[in-house]
Amino acid sequence: MSLLRPCCYSIKRNQREMEGAVFSSMSDGAQVDAKMLQTFQKSFLQVQNILDQNRLLINEINQNHESKMPDNLSRNVGLIRELNNNIRRVVDVYSGISASLVRSAETTSEGESRSNGKSNTKRLRSG
Repeated sequence: MSLLRPCCYSIKRNQREMEGAVFSSMSDGAQVDAKMLQTFQKSFLQVQNILDQNRLLINEINQNHESKMPDNLSRNVGLIRELNNNIRRVVDVYSGISASLVRSAETTSEGESRSNGKSNTKRLRSG
């Protein structure tokens, strides 16, 4: 039995669902900037690559753990650190995506209020 189970599959499914929701909701009412979509696609690709790397790390960690060899167990310390750093990187990328969406929503709402002749004093808070 493995010590760590790769959760990449459910993360990938959730990522695909989120991508679909983001792009469909953005294309419903707002004009989507091609550059923004390219940025999102690049970010999601970056996350996918990190998750693929994590899957490999988890497999190696499990093999080392099952071998019970002291050298392999020592190596796991570094592998787990790398895994944790990768998770932080994924969080950072998703934070960047979230911030971009907020900026886009603010820009869109400011543009709509200008075209209506009203000023928009409402602010979105990121959280």
